[in-house]
Amino acid sequence: MSPDILVRRVYEACSTGDGFRVLVDRVWPRGMKKEAVAADLWLKEVAPSTGLRRWFGHDPSRWDVFRERYFRELDGNPEPVRTLLEAAAKQRVTLLYSARDTRRNQAVALREYVLQRAG
Repeated sequence: MSPDILVRRVYEACSTGDGFRVLVDRVWPRGMKKEAVAADLWLKEVAPSTGLRRWFGHDPSRWDVFRERYFRELDGNPEPVRTLLEAAAKQRVTLLYSARDTRRNQAVALREYVLQRAG
């Protein structure tokens, strides 16, 4: 059975259906208080490196290369991914991110990566 992993922008309201909420940004979301984020875990170690994040800059033309580079970074740092896989084996996990782009961001890529590793 495939893990139940959702992706939600951290600025959206929490939902009772979110399950275990994991903030996957390296930097704390601007203007957000801890209570508003309502993350069960801040797993900044799973976020893309600062250099990769800056290079990507949410440029849609760089999305495919960003994903490849990010997946290589994740391959080199398996422990945070293992944490997500263990949590997802027990319950629904919602990956929280702060980027404006809802289709091309590290949480979307991370969800894809984790689902590939879970299968």
